[in-house]
Parts: sequence; structure tokens; C-alpha cells
Amino acid sequence: MLKMTIIATSSQAIPDELHYIGRVQKPQSVMVWAGISVIGRTSLIFVPPGAKINSISYRKLILEPVLKDLSQSMLSGESFLFQQDGAPAHTSKVTQAWLKENIPDFIPKDEWPPYSPDLNPMDYSIWSILETKACAKAHTNVESLKVSLRREWAKVPQETLRAAVEAFPRRLKAVIEKREGI
Repeated sequence: MLKMTIIATSSQAIPDELHYIGRVQKPQSVMVWAGISVIGRTSLIFVPPGAKINSISYRKLILEPVLKDLSQSMLSGESFLFQQDGAPAHTSKVTQAWLKENIPDFIPKDEWPPYSPDLNPMDYSIWSILETKACAKAHTNVESLKVSLRREWAKVPQETLRAAVEAFPRRLKAVIEKREGI
């Protein structure tokens, strides 16, 4: 990277092609969870700073308060298939047992390929959209970042969420076909 010193009477006097975007050395960050469906979305759930997510905290912060009532709140009584990624808190015996007891239909860890962000609608689509919008400007503190995330989450069109969810079966089929060809 070429570094140069520019002497100017003001920042407006510097030609546009010489401006650059500075990056914060340690940007603000939060751990957040959200759920989507073809007809709705959950609220963003922010993990408390410094909290370690294990199967117990995952159940208490996410599964119990959000998923138990999900069918009634977001899905208008419709049934749903719950999918999550392969994070250790998601695949633990405790979590899998809780899901089996409380969620009518979910993809168990034994049926889910490891390291598969290309099969998770939040990973292959939604998180990047949200991050791009919410982090378009640097945040000076975590609260500012949370406000921006909530605002931008509310702005993501339902059509975008629906399209991401509806792409899942096609993606899954492509992975299965690719695996069979190996």
C-alpha cells in the first residue's frame, strides 16, 4: 500500500481520488440471532457481551423464549421446519433433546452436513445484507451498532426473506446431486 502525505488548506481541497476510507482497528461487534420464514421474521436477539454460548445459554436465550411460541407468533399457527447451523451449542445432545421434545419438525444434527453456510438462508443471504446496511458507517459504541442493526432489520423486505428461504430446497438438491456424483 502506498502512503503519502498531502498538505492542503482543508479536506475539500484534496482531490476526490486521493481520499480514502479509514477502517476502525477494532470495530464494534455483537453476537446476534434471528429467524426468518417465508411469511415473517423474529426480532433480533442480542447475546449479552462476554456471554459464552453453550447449549444451556442457547436454550435459555433463544430456544425457550423464541421458538416455543414461534408457530403462533410468526407463522400464524402454520407448521414449520426449524433449521440451524452446526455450531456446537446447536448440535449438543442437550439442544437436540430439547428440540425433539419441543419443536415438531427440525433438522437433527445427524442429517445436517457440517460446515454448510451455503445451506443456511441466514448465512448465504440475509446476514450479509444486514451487515452491509447496518455497518455502512462506523459505530462508536455497541448501542449505536444495535440501533442500526434493528433499524436495518426492519427494512429488509419480506420478499427478500421469502426468496432466501425458498432458495433452500434448490440449494439442498444441488448439494445432494453433487455429493451423489462424487
